[in-house]
Parts: sequence; structure tokens; C-alpha cells
Amino acid sequence: MAAKETPQKIPGAPPPKPIPLKERATIIFVEKGQLDVIDGAFVLVDANGVRMHIPVGGLAAIMLEPGTRTSHAAVALAARAGTLLIWVGEAGVRLYASGQPGGARSDRLLWQCRLALDPDARLRIVRRMFQMRFGETAPERRSVDQLRGIEGARVRTIYDGLAKQFGVTWKRRKYDPGDWDVSDVPNRCLSAATSCLYGLTEAAVLAAGYAPAIGFLHTGKPLSFVYDIADIFKFETVVPEAFRIAGLHAKGRLSGHPDREVRIACRDAFRRTNLLSRLIPAIEDVLLAGDLPMPEAPEDAVGPAFADEAPTGDMGHRS
Repeated sequence: MAAKETPQKIPGAPPPKPIPLKERATIIFVEKGQLDVIDGAFVLVDANGVRMHIPVGGLAAIMLEPGTRTSHAAVALAARAGTLLIWVGEAGVRLYASGQPGGARSDRLLWQCRLALDPDARLRIVRRMFQMRFGETAPERRSVDQLRGIEGARVRTIYDGLAKQFGVTWKRRKYDPGDWDVSDVPNRCLSAATSCLYGLTEAAVLAAGYAPAIGFLHTGKPLSFVYDIADIFKFETVVPEAFRIAGLHAKGRLSGHPDREVRIACRDAFRRTNLLSRLIPAIEDVLLAGDLPMPEAPEDAVGPAFADEAPTGDMGHRS
């Protein structure tokens, strides 16, 4: 009788388990290098072979700019660690693609869809987002379209006020995603700033188990729900920093390139406002305002073949 074979262990270190988003650093931008896994570590290798170690499991997202190549092993490690990889254009303005390490909760996705498809629930959610963004209750008996118009007028007023505060020549929000250089400096600073916020917010939406594309105020875009949630925090985090950097540039008091200085300022703003610990609770707060129960699985649905281990990260992380 043949002896029973001993199962072979997978070589190398065990796969990392995701840690909660609130315990991570925010985002980093990388360019002009090869992302790879060497000796079990996530590294960026430049043209001279110099390695820079990146603590992939401790980051919410990594923004990959032009000149970056990524190995299969690096993408797999980032996915297991629950870190979102986002391929962007110069200065993070144009989003080309993103990995999806989260969003693995069908019950939450179905609940999000139910809320988006119910007109009354959708209006309640939009009203709640308005309240969270402006600190006051939305006007009564207004449709979603009317609230959007009120919001737009307030946003323009805020832009004008920040431009005066920081000494920026401001006309209006205008930019061309296909031609970065055609925009003026204030618009370029705003685009760079909001791209940082969108990357972080997308990581939070996925970590919470929801779909970035199913929005309530925004619609028709792959990141509609990301825009909904990011707008709640935009004017207390990245927009003032964008105008501040644009103002320093206009006065000739900026030592570095505006795009880079905006990213650094946004990183500091995320840390100062403790944004990572607030994003997922805000997502839950917004959706609960819809006042519809989470759908239950059908009685005849086939459940899991075996129980998974208790997750160490957030609800949407695959672990």
C-alpha cells in the first residue's frame, strides 16, 4: 500500500492579511520605475537598479504615474494586502484603470442597488449628503435635480471666496482631461488635489464592500459613488489646499512644482483631518439615510461550501 503523501507548503512568506483602512497611511504616487516583489517585499526599482521598499499593506492606495511598470507578483501582493492600485496620467489627473482589492460583499452591493433604484430612498440619501457637506438641512420639497442646482451655486461661491482669500485669479472650473497643459494653474492644482481625494475615497468604497459606479447624485461614470462621497469632504480637505498652493505660485513663493506641492499638502490634510477613519462611517451614514433594509438572500440560494476565516480587514477586503 502506497504511503500517504505529505501536503507541500507553498514556499515563501504567508500571504498578508488586510488591515482596516482606518489604520493605514493614505496614498503615495510612484513614477519611472518597476514595481515588483523581491525577497517577499513590495519594491520600486529604478533604472539604476536601486530599490525603494513600499509598505504595501499599510497604504490605502498607490497611484501609478507614467513611466511605471508593474509585475504580476506586485499586483497580486497588492490585491492580497487590500491596497488599491490606480493607473493615472501625469500628476494624477487622468485615471486609466484601477485594481479592485475590495467590493466583495454581494449583500452590500444589492442594498446599494436597491437604494439607488428607489426614488424616495435616493432623494433621502441626496438630502443627507447635502446636510453632511454644508452642515445644514437641505431645503424641503426639492427634487434631486433642484438640490444639484443649489449645490452648484454654493460650490461656485466657495471657489470665489477661496480665490479671494489666497490671492488667486479665478474665472471658473475648467479643464481638459486630454490636455493637461491647457488648464491654468488654479485648475491644475484643483485637478491634482481632487485626484488624490478620489483615489483615497475609491479605496474606502471598495473596502466597505460597495460599488464605485452606483451613485446617487452623480451617475453614468465608473466612479459616480466615489464622487458622491468625496464631495462631502472636498471643501474641508483638498480644495483649500489647492487654492493655497495656487496662491503661493502666483506670488512667486512656491519652491517646487505646483502639482507636487499640492499632493504633499493633500497628504498632510488627510492626516490632519483623520480622513481615513471617517470615510467608511460616512458611507454607512449616507446609505442608512435611505431607510430601506438590506436584502436577505433567497431561501433557495446556495450558501458557501465552507466557512471563511474571520476577516482581519474591512468588510469588502478579500482575505
